[in-house]
Amino acid sequence: MSRVTRATINLAALKNNLAVVKQAAPAQKVMAVVKADAYGHGIARIAQALAEVLTEHDAFAVASIDEAVMLRAVGITHSIVVLEGFNSSADLGLIQQHNITVVIHHLSQVILLELHPEQANNIKCWLKIDTGMHRLGFAPDDVKKMYQRLLNVGVDTDIGLMTHLANADDRQDPKSEQQIELFHQIVSGNPAETSLANSAAILGWPAAHGHWVRPGIMLYGVNPFISSKEEEPNKFVSHLNPVMTLSAALIAINKISKDETIGYGSSWQCPEDMLVGVVSIGYGDGYPRHAPSGTPVLVNGKRVELIGRVSMDMIMVDLREQPDAKVGDEVILWGEDLAVEEIAVAAGTIGYELLCGVTRRVTFEYTEAE
Repeated sequence: MSRVTRATINLAALKNNLAVVKQAAPAQKVMAVVKADAYGHGIARIAQALAEVLTEHDAFAVASIDEAVMLRAVGITHSIVVLEGFNSSADLGLIQQHNITVVIHHLSQVILLELHPEQANNIKCWLKIDTGMHRLGFAPDDVKKMYQRLLNVGVDTDIGLMTHLANADDRQDPKSEQQIELFHQIVSGNPAETSLANSAAILGWPAAHGHWVRPGIMLYGVNPFISSKEEEPNKFVSHLNPVMTLSAALIAINKISKDETIGYGSSWQCPEDMLVGVVSIGYGDGYPRHAPSGTPVLVNGKRVELIGRVSMDMIMVDLREQPDAKVGDEVILWGEDLAVEEIAVAAGTIGYELLCGVTRRVTFEYTEAE
């Protein structure tokens, strides 16, 4: 029997989630974030599906020049914004060749443009402002000077102004309000288009909407807030649908005696005679190695618990609540009926990492199922 480990990507759910973005920010243009292989979902198919429903005024956002060139190669004609900008004069040639928009966030990039003014000519760009994230961007006092240097070197005069919110996923944290207020102070009087809002800010901080919003994790159906148990900031979170369902199969069912131990390190001991299922997925497929015993999985749509350590190719599950399970039955690791956020909490990580970590030995299947 061939190994059955599958990531099913629901493009209808993806398009639904984009519709939620547009409902939450109806006056804004959308910069759909598809970096990191579309958060592990497959950049080509995801971008092509989104391109069908984005308007001609919307755009894509990626992390690198390579990702932007890849999108052009698969037929994407929308504007593409590279969030980390460029690092070399060779990059400038690719930017011109493929009509790529770049984010300018560091003095070294401005200097590079000044050293190569012929390649800087009419490049479309955003200027990033550090309002408190302290990762990328120019200090508030340097913004006007850098903006003028970009104009002087001959880039496209429609320079956008953007920032990134450090704590937008926590509605109780005052830092987002502080960053939003500072940004508005800095850009006051400048007619440039603006962009501040990631997924959490789209839903939780309307004052951050600006001219462009940058949905990332919410496009893939994941709640962008740190706790789904807190009062939701609006109605839109519940309308997001998971795009990826990660599934495998039971490849063995064993009756294990009381007091016997399960898996590497003998870390889990059977409290009674019991059925133990072996599932065809492990950390070699991207399932988190540190998921502890008790982490839920679905067998035939019903919850059972992971037991013992996660292996490279397999996990074991407690089938006492599923005595009728049989070899070949489907096992869902996360998806529509088992949120990836729940698995992430159990494993001490975040849903972003789990989605991005699914490896390419997993079979990817794309569907438009409603």
